[in-house]
Amino acid sequence: MKNIVGLKELRQNTAKYVRAVASGKSFVVVKQTRPLFRITPLDEGQWEEVVDFTRIKKGGIDIHDLLQRL
Repeated sequence: MKNIVGLKELRQNTAKYVRAVASGKSFVVVKQTRPLFRITPLDEGQWEEVVDFTRIKKGGIDIHDLLQRL
């Protein structure tokens, strides 16, 4: 796999590119030879858990219930 991928190719083979990104590869997505965006693996340090809704209710809580509580 090359590191430049067409938007149509990405749409048609999303699972393939998801696996590649999960394994550490990055891609520049282009449309008609113009770069649109870059897909890169997340740095694990970027995300911070703010609330774990499964601690409130095992399967999580319904968004409507959450909004009513706010």
